[in-house]
Amino acid sequence: MENFTEKKPRIWLNIAHFINDIYTGMLNPIMPFIAAKLAISMALATIILSISHICSSLLQPIFGFFADNILKRVFIFWGLLMTSVFISFAPSSNHIFPLLVCVILGSLGSSLFHPQALGFSVRFAGEDVTRNMGIFIGLGTLGYSFGPIISAYVTQYLGLDSVRYLSVLGVCWVLLMFNFVPKIYSETAGKSGSNFIKTFKDILTNRKLNILNIIAMLKTLVTTSTSILLPFLWKSIGYKPFHIGAALFAFSFAAGIGSFISRSVENKVGAQKVFYFSMVSTLPLMIAFAFLYQHYPILSFAVYVLMGFCTGMAMPITMVMAQSVLPQYKSIIGGFINGFSWGVVALVMSVVGFVAQAKGIVPVLLVITLIPAVSSYFILSRLFGEETAA
Repeated sequence: MENFTEKKPRIWLNIAHFINDIYTGMLNPIMPFIAAKLAISMALATIILSISHICSSLLQPIFGFFADNILKRVFIFWGLLMTSVFISFAPSSNHIFPLLVCVILGSLGSSLFHPQALGFSVRFAGEDVTRNMGIFIGLGTLGYSFGPIISAYVTQYLGLDSVRYLSVLGVCWVLLMFNFVPKIYSETAGKSGSNFIKTFKDILTNRKLNILNIIAMLKTLVTTSTSILLPFLWKSIGYKPFHIGAALFAFSFAAGIGSFISRSVENKVGAQKVFYFSMVSTLPLMIAFAFLYQHYPILSFAVYVLMGFCTGMAMPITMVMAQSVLPQYKSIIGGFINGFSWGVVALVMSVVGFVAQAKGIVPVLLVITLIPAVSSYFILSRLFGEETAA
């Protein structure tokens, strides 16, 4: 049995993940209103959000390399501080340049935070790593779900300029966490990834990790495309900011619930069936959404929330499987699964925004959800075929 002292660092890290991801989820529901304020198109606004995801995600493996070698807590503290301050001040921008600066710096803060927080979370996880990783990821997902509803509420009732005051929570938590998350002292932990080229060669040439990265990218593609594009669809049919924020909140909240229960479901039916369900189910759900959203908005809302639940179920399993392949590179692999996949998808989204503006949002989302559904058999047969052979 763990005592409270042993659990305490994990508790502080879990809540820090929750708070950090509140900020990373704040811009999506209010970006249509920021775009209207600055008189920019949906395609350009999508590029700005894509830049945010690129900066918050694509560099995570590199920051993870340094986190594994340095072991100091600096990335956790400065990451959360930058995210909370710059993301909160972004909606106050009156021109596109300061908006971009705030988005880039705030997103880089999230990129600093995640790999080291993931690595520390594993070190303090105790015996049941999958369960505790599910809690850590689930709280991050829940934080990401609260971000939209908080920023949308403030925007609708207080105005975009008032979003800046939300930075106080993150700043206060950084100051508290400095005293309660202990330093790690190890003779060997910081040496495992000391060769930069060898580290990334080991990871990028590992077939199983590459498959898991593809799975993470496909799941992220569904999550990111819906969270970026649907707010523009809803604004075009008259939804208020709070309604849009509530929809994104419910989607991500359901994904967090999926992450929490994934361990129990995996124990009963196996990881392979969880992956299949998570990858295939989003296509019929998106088809249902396409038929319902105009005439039956409440039913379409329920379908969208269920899509979040299905998407979230595979997240902790993907992370734990990946980190178990090369456990000496926990932070870096966490950066790949939790970050690099988002960054690659963000590059794709910068083009998807223009396609959606030309061809329509719903048709584009139908094609996007078709991709993981069709490819699931080929990808998972290779992943679990390797495990059987091993």
